[in-house]
Amino acid sequence: MELEKQMRGPVTVIALNGELDSTTAPKVQQGLDELVPVHGMVLLDLSRTTYMSSAGLRVLLLVYRLCQQMGTRVMVSGISDEVRAVMAATGFLAFFTVADSVDEGVEVLAA
Repeated sequence: MELEKQMRGPVTVIALNGELDSTTAPKVQQGLDELVPVHGMVLLDLSRTTYMSSAGLRVLLLVYRLCQQMGTRVMVSGISDEVRAVMAATGFLAFFTVADSVDEGVEVLAA
């Protein structure tokens, strides 16, 4: 799994590319902890996240809590049907505002 950060105006977009599982979760968690801005806006782009295990869900939950603690608004975008089904079945989808695309997410956050 690779993380890619880009700035889209005031929004930090972090793309999670690959599989988010027990093998990749610790490195992804560390990377996200470093990339999430304090009192900013962050969009997690999951459009290239091909698999998410329970360890991946835990990473998303920890990022959500980190954003709450830091006063950072967070959204997710580009969720595949498979990842969306896992997040919906486990209740994790309810934690996030979801956009279909990065453009839509950036527009909502920056509004």
